[in-house]
Amino acid sequence: MTEEQAALLLAGMNEVIRAGEETRRLRAEMIKTFADLGWTQDRIARLTEVSQPAVSKQVARYKRGELPPPLELSLQQYDTPWLEGRLWGLAEALSESLADTAHCTRHVHALARGRKRFTPRHVDALRRLVEEDLRAHRSDLPGAYRTAYDEISRGLDVPSKAAADMVGAGSSAAVVTASMRRALAQQIQRVRLRDDC
Repeated sequence: MTEEQAALLLAGMNEVIRAGEETRRLRAEMIKTFADLGWTQDRIARLTEVSQPAVSKQVARYKRGELPPPLELSLQQYDTPWLEGRLWGLAEALSESLADTAHCTRHVHALARGRKRFTPRHVDALRRLVEEDLRAHRSDLPGAYRTAYDEISRGLDVPSKAAADMVGAGSSAAVVTASMRRALAQQIQRVRLRDDC
């Protein structure tokens, strides 16, 4: 094995490790959110597939102020990672709705497997593919898809001052990594589309 091959192999492994660490932090955020909603620790443990003592430890850490404040679970957030996550969730929903024949399907799979990153170029490409799918299948898709895309697109085109202030002011959006915010927004967008359709 050459040094270059080893570097590529380790880079891939490091990316998986980082993704795992970010997922664990996101799960900790979700545990806190569920506890704040009044869910029992047993119920949270069952849903998150974490032991009840581990859930209890996470909740206690929040009470001691060791972890950041809980994430806001509203779609109406306009920082770039959140909007990119919403776009990703919309593209996944489109791909599933169109039985993987959507123009955006390959791009969605590449993002999910980590072959593509959320660079401005890849986000623009995904936007064009989603827009093409929405145009080509207008009569087959629920109006909620177009509404979500219009809101996401406006937010990406004109970053709001409120989003800049939110991230700059040390809110939970600033504390949580961009990839965690993307992943959370992706899931919330999918749930919202499922509920609206």
